[in-house]
Amino acid sequence: MDCETLLNRCKEGDELAWAALIRQYQGRVYSIAYHYVGNTEDARDLAQEIFVRLYRTLDHVDGQTLLPWMIRVARNASIDFLRRRKARPPGHDLAADEMRDLPSQEQSPEEWCAADDRRRLVHRALRKLTNLNREIIILKEIQGMSVQDIASLLGVPVGTVKSRSNRARIELAETVIALEGVSGQK
Repeated sequence: MDCETLLNRCKEGDELAWAALIRQYQGRVYSIAYHYVGNTEDARDLAQEIFVRLYRTLDHVDGQTLLPWMIRVARNASIDFLRRRKARPPGHDLAADEMRDLPSQEQSPEEWCAADDRRRLVHRALRKLTNLNREIIILKEIQGMSVQDIASLLGVPVGTVKSRSNRARIELAETVIALEGVSGQK
């Protein structure tokens, strides 16, 4: 059956004609995709995508332009695939025996507890600071604000914020050490 007749029958909804059309051109479409992407599975996926595009646009294609259209779509789809793969490279699979010795990226329960204890200790020490020192530590060290922004927010000179910041850190360190000593004696 010639291409024009096959295409016309596909447009009329003949499923057998559609299957025949795919059989007639699948090798050529697959070959084009494979030569671009170099991977059997990717080329099969691309060939399927190309035939889906063809099916959606059957009404706009005629027998004379079918093959050039398929070649152009196969080429463009393959190039697009390569661009996407370059932007998001595929992950590499590891064998199960290689994965056994991979270190965990998460904290162990002991590390998590130790970090949580340190956070609680620092928060207890912060509550013991004077209001201005606590505020400066929170704004500068925790929130990351600049000295100028803190000065304008608190309505004090920049020099005061700098000296208070230094004193607040010293006071916090001394309070943490004192609280650690009290916690360690329990």
